[in-house]
Amino acid sequence: MNDHRLSDVNLEITVVIGSTEMPIHQLLRMGRGAVIELDATTEDYVWILANNRLIARGEIMVNGENVAVQVTETIDLEGE
Repeated sequence: MNDHRLSDVNLEITVVIGSTEMPIHQLLRMGRGAVIELDATTEDYVWILANNRLIARGEIMVNGENVAVQVTETIDLEGE
């Protein structure tokens, strides 16, 4: 069965690597290529959200110039 209805579904995936706090005036002064330091290390998990809903956590994988996210654990949505 080749169901094309799934191709019409919009899904926004967000990967949260870390966070930081800074004054808005500092953010507005930043230019292209600016570096924002986060509170995460390379060993920390990332959070994976689908349409702003937490669904999994994973790890950042780097292979040459390619960066990917490997899902290591899914979040149980049944408990909500």
